[in-house]
Amino acid sequence: MVVLHHPTGNANTRAAALGLATAGQLSSFHTCIATFPGSWLDKAAGLPGLGELRRRTFAPALQAQTRMWPWREAGRLLASRAKLRTFTAHETGAFCVDAVYHSLDRHVARELERAAGGAAAPQAVYAYEDGALASFRAAREHGMTCVYDLPTGHWRAARRLLEPELERWPAWRSTMTGFLDSAQKLERKDEELRLADVILVASSFTKRTLEDFPGTLAPVKVIPYGFPPVSAARTYRDIGNSPIKLLFVGNLSQGKGLANLFAAVESFGDRFELTVVGRKAVHDNDALNAALARHRYIPTLPNHEVLALMREQDVFMFPSLFDGFGMVITEAMSQGTPVITTERTVGRDLIEHGRNGWIAEAANTEALKAALEQLLAQPDSIAACGAAAMDSARQRPWSVYGQETAQAVREAVQARRPSTATR
Repeated sequence: MVVLHHPTGNANTRAAALGLATAGQLSSFHTCIATFPGSWLDKAAGLPGLGELRRRTFAPALQAQTRMWPWREAGRLLASRAKLRTFTAHETGAFCVDAVYHSLDRHVARELERAAGGAAAPQAVYAYEDGALASFRAAREHGMTCVYDLPTGHWRAARRLLEPELERWPAWRSTMTGFLDSAQKLERKDEELRLADVILVASSFTKRTLEDFPGTLAPVKVIPYGFPPVSAARTYRDIGNSPIKLLFVGNLSQGKGLANLFAAVESFGDRFELTVVGRKAVHDNDALNAALARHRYIPTLPNHEVLALMREQDVFMFPSLFDGFGMVITEAMSQGTPVITTERTVGRDLIEHGRNGWIAEAANTEALKAALEQLLAQPDSIAACGAAAMDSARQRPWSVYGQETAQAVREAVQARRPSTATR
């Protein structure tokens, strides 16, 4: 049996938990705040200012096994709403994201200590980057398997691949917030990796980044995330001489290749119409603000409105320079909107260039321009690739990801020998 924990329970965590539960492997699922249909939290979500609770909704099948540890996350949400930035400051704030992850991790570690040696003691703990150290140490002490989920690429590879952008696009430097992590946080990431018995990643790109780790690691298994439900109906407009509609959704930083995107699109004048959705990595970057002013900008939208907007666009652009997956890619494909992305996302795993989308070299503005030129030369390819993208999405719903994750965990538990109980 497996103990799984994650502070917020995003889409992939929900699918992993449900997959383990369906396979009869889930001992308990620990998170900060969870709502279930008909629960008092679900009813409270309808009150003014509590809509955030809707984002913490889980399948009813998980309710009996879900345990909540809400205090630190509740403080983070309240401090964020009140704009008390000192309390949510990166790594140092009492209610920062790291504090939330560590608090839940320590709570789970205590639960593992209490359960160890009993008839219902779990066989494994499944945890995520930045929130696994305490629970993995407890698991190791009691001979439990440590399953590590790495949602993004290894930090050393991120530094290697993204540092050139600081010189290439100096005006965008302040948007590259990934360089703010302390040495202590980076060492924590490394220690979590060293304690793992198996490392699960969502793309072959993420797996390749682990080659930068200076040492031997546990086996790495690639399990791509699932697709959302496929759009029931999708029509494609006759583009004719009208601008091709492009959409970007994501964090607004040069880590997502935004400077390249704006430069490529703007080189074509009014032949493309760009819509950008996402929160700014920083609010005072002049280059970012000037670029957004030249295009349609939407700071935030609920997920169902993002999906609706995707259905209205011709092509989705995601020229990321470093992404462990890029869930917006599968969201767009599920809505029949073909994607232009890079080899530094899940692109190579899910997209066959020219059939159900397009791959352009990361950090290469000319490669993006070439992809856009192809759209102008062959606008009919948009509908063909969009239909093929929907076909790809139908073949891999979230349930498949859950099943494959449960199987990988089962194999890891079976493969672990008693002699590996400590390292």
